[in-house]
Amino acid sequence: VQLQASGGGSVQAGSSLRLSCMSSTPIFKEYHIGWFRQAPGKEREFVAAISWSGESAYYADSSKGRVTISRDNAAKTVYLEMNNLTPEDTAVYYCAADGTLITYDAQRWNYWGQGTLVTVSS
Repeated sequence: VQLQASGGGSVQAGSSLRLSCMSSTPIFKEYHIGWFRQAPGKEREFVAAISWSGESAYYADSSKGRVTISRDNAAKTVYLEMNNLTPEDTAVYYCAADGTLITYDAQRWNYWGQGTLVTVSS
């Protein structure tokens, strides 16, 4: 499964961004998708995930209320809408796929895209 994350950029605190995770995999709709982020010097951490059908979404406590994950299986794309960004959101954001489980543990996801950098300045 090949994944490509995009949509990062440099923004001011309080701004919004929408990240996209696209795939050309024909069976993309069969995979759960997760978003993770990794700040300099820190471990990769869970942000949000969505089930293959889109019926279930999961969020890290730090994401709740500011982040929305959604998917368009026809477009083979998962979106991460982030609002009211703060400098603490600065990180490289990665999307990941797995066919069987959704977990906060990054090591258990099987497929990863390259990251997209989000920089939030105060």
